Amino acid sequence: MFTTHLRKLISRGALVGAAPLILAACGNGDTATTDDTGASNGESGDQEQVQLEFWSFWGSGPRRDTIEEIVEEFNETHDNITVEYVYQPWGDIWTKSLAAIAGGNAPDIIVQDINSVRQRADANQATNLQSFIDEEDISDQFYPQLWETVIFEDEAYAVPFNTDTQVLFYNLDAFEEAGLDPDSPPQTWDELEEMARVLDEGSNNAWEQIGFYPRWNIGADVWALNADDGTSWFDEEGNVTINTPEKVETLEWLLEWQEYYGRETVTQYEAEFGSGVADPFISGLVAMRGQNINYYTNLRENAPDDFRFGVAPLPEREEGSGNWSWGGGFVLEIPENTAHPEESYEFISYLTSTEVQEQFGMNSFDIMANIEDNENLAEHPDLDEAGQMIYDMAHLNLEQTVITPVPLEAPDYHSLINTQIDSVFLGEKTPQEALEDAQNSVENLVEQNQ
Repeated sequence: MFTTHLRKLISRGALVGAAPLILAACGNGDTATTDDTGASNGESGDQEQVQLEFWSFWGSGPRRDTIEEIVEEFNETHDNITVEYVYQPWGDIWTKSLAAIAGGNAPDIIVQDINSVRQRADANQATNLQSFIDEEDISDQFYPQLWETVIFEDEAYAVPFNTDTQVLFYNLDAFEEAGLDPDSPPQTWDELEEMARVLDEGSNNAWEQIGFYPRWNIGADVWALNADDGTSWFDEEGNVTINTPEKVETLEWLLEWQEYYGRETVTQYEAEFGSGVADPFISGLVAMRGQNINYYTNLRENAPDDFRFGVAPLPEREEGSGNWSWGGGFVLEIPENTAHPEESYEFISYLTSTEVQEQFGMNSFDIMANIEDNENLAEHPDLDEAGQMIYDMAHLNLEQTVITPVPLEAPDYHSLINTQIDSVFLGEKTPQEALEDAQNSVENLVEQNQ
């Protein structure tokens, strides 16, 4: 458990001034040479100049500023490699990358989703990196569950870059005003419900403050694995584990919350949620809120200077069952059949080094894949108390954070489960009926794809 008085952070300063590049980038896989004076002639010289294209969806704000700074620093310190950063909008990057790979003009390095690495490896869309990794065993640098996601048939096809984890944010002033100890957030589901009732102000559709509602920003899937010893819809052996007693109990518990506040009330307030002052946690409408830990960046940008909050692990279903949480993230990949995999991997090694990961995390407040980086940032003197708290919480929470790669045999399983879960909250099925139907549907999907 952590608490803090939120203060606005001051940026680290202006970007490094642009330095003259040996050769302007001119597309994927291009090479040129330089003469003895360093001027490009494109035809002859002593050293081959490799030009790489790097795609990501970081298009604005601290992330773009920082990645451009990192790329520039890499170019300044590597005489034979020039990297061009290319922004691709979120969503578009996935379809464009598939088209580029199929067309033979893919970028040299790309930021990809962590949960679908195996799909791209199986489809021959990503380069096998194991030969590079064998030269410098880097697996221990990363959280184990992140590294497991990049392995396909015992070999690595990507390198983890950043991640996240789901936690509980709570309003310190609301706790104090309700007579609750701000240093003692809820530890179990029962305590969460008890504290929420104390924090509730109002009734029916006229709530002045809602203590907590579990399905705002955290899905039923996260609560299900929280209740089931960290086991999601598939276990470690690939068995379908949807219809378990713990997951049935989870849906029953979530349904009780909806019945308490009322389905129409929940829907009404959801429709009014927004960013900035319309954010329900910042505005004071919601006293406790389950969230991705990166939600902290929203608080930094939009909360008043005197806004005080704490952050804690998701409460466990019962004492001793574990504060299990869920996380996602992104990896760095080299698409298959690019011209310069060795140089591309050199750039990936640079991006995932502790120093550069710390630089990215310092400015973006992303939770980085490098273990040492998060430990360093939790005590970094250039971060205020709030920033240190977030990294400390993230590092501790990742010990019980589950990553859920999509099984090769069930690429579209989410829609089958979500349809059944929706039927529960619409009053069309009981939790037992819905999870039994979901179990059967996903088992059939797996059988069809085996």
